[in-house]
Amino acid sequence: MKKLSMMPIKAKFELPKIDFQAVAEDFRTLDPKDPGAWPLVPRIVILAGMFLALIAAAAWFGWQVQYEELDAKRQEEVKLKDDWLAKKKQAVNLDAYRNQLVEIERSFGALLKQLPNAAEMESLLVDINQAGLGRGLQFELFKPGAEVVKDFYAELPITVNLSGSYHDFGSFAGDIAKLPRIVTLNDINVTQGKTGEVLALATTAKTFRYLDEEEMAARKKQEKAKGAKK
Repeated sequence: MKKLSMMPIKAKFELPKIDFQAVAEDFRTLDPKDPGAWPLVPRIVILAGMFLALIAAAAWFGWQVQYEELDAKRQEEVKLKDDWLAKKKQAVNLDAYRNQLVEIERSFGALLKQLPNAAEMESLLVDINQAGLGRGLQFELFKPGAEVVKDFYAELPITVNLSGSYHDFGSFAGDIAKLPRIVTLNDINVTQGKTGEVLALATTAKTFRYLDEEEMAARKKQEKAKGAKK
């Protein structure tokens, strides 16, 4: 018997050829008054174009607002996530913040104790004067100015003019820094004195005192009156 050889059979598919000239002729001969008589290809192309035009119009006129709202919601979501993370960090570090607040209040209390009250201001002025005399400096002018009231304290500027040596000026500044009350030297100006070895120092010493309860109450009352006038 003869053996039959099995040869693979290849199916050959070919795309139908499109006669573009005929299609173009169909479009040229379309009768707009009788769409039912249009050939198949023009009808498909026109319907597809109308569908795409409707989709584009809907996207532009109807969906555009929704896209903007969606984008705004996304931005709001990001902001809410950031706020949540920030609050979560604060909650995690709440004990540390409380300890830090206690330390700040302790430090503030220590600084507040360095501010004299109204009764102690006179003795503080004497201490500043004695600091200069103790270093052999000559006071040409020692003039306290008008107090400047702040939130919870008052600032007292003192115009000071001294004459002496440069070394004594430095010692005087060191003694001022060692006083138990806060005193600062501002706008320091050192010039040549009347004689060659003597220098002149002009500065504004500032000291501070805290406001007592009556002064704080009067200040709050004054601020409320100003707010009522506005």
